[in-house]
Amino acid sequence: MKELLQISTLPTNKYSKKFCNDALKEMHKKLFKLQDVFYADARFGLLIIFQGIDTSGKNGSIRHVMSSMNPMGVVVKSFIKPTTEELQHDFLWRVYSNFPAKGVIEVFNRSYYEDILVPTLSSTLSKERIEHRYQLLDHLENHLELNNIHVIKFFLHISKKEQLKRIEERLTKPHKRWKYSEQDKKAAERWEDHLKVYQTIINKCCVKSWNIIPSDKRWYRNYAVAKIITSHLESLQLKYPQS
Repeated sequence: MKELLQISTLPTNKYSKKFCNDALKEMHKKLFKLQDVFYADARFGLLIIFQGIDTSGKNGSIRHVMSSMNPMGVVVKSFIKPTTEELQHDFLWRVYSNFPAKGVIEVFNRSYYEDILVPTLSSTLSKERIEHRYQLLDHLENHLELNNIHVIKFFLHISKKEQLKRIEERLTKPHKRWKYSEQDKKAAERWEDHLKVYQTIINKCCVKSWNIIPSDKRWYRNYAVAKIITSHLESLQLKYPQS
């Protein structure tokens, strides 16, 4: 796979905003039907992971892509800073109960990969313990796949320029002001450091490969994410149970 710095954060010229928005509307119809039969079929679970630098559009992707599905069969879980109770356990303790049941699509807005990203950036764990986490997460995703819990991983790839633009939007647009925090500014100052750690995560945790989504254009990001999820569900040859 190419290095992240060599992968454009913009879509190619073959994609227009109109094409992507029109295609997304059609995929919404497909996703509604596919998720319905996925729930009834109940042979598989699906875990969808969204990772990306701050402001890359994790919330937006989930909202625009998953909104067409029946909420009875879709669960979204955000993994923010661990609580005091969670810190008393191993780093995966808070994740275990959130893996999807058969027939359910579970969406992680951030995930257990934060437990590599954050301690690496803050140098709070030794290299040996970080390396252990890389190996453990590969084993974990292999275990899920062997138990018919499929994993789709997205890294939403934005440029430093676009990140700064979105932070400015959070400061100046009233309907986005609630999203802003001091952490946004700190994250922007370490854009290169974040990208370097993500590059290692993508290279090392690849039992289930990552989908790198150019995300400077929100309309392309939503289209690309929806297309991958739609294609995966179609590949499962889902069917309703015989009565």
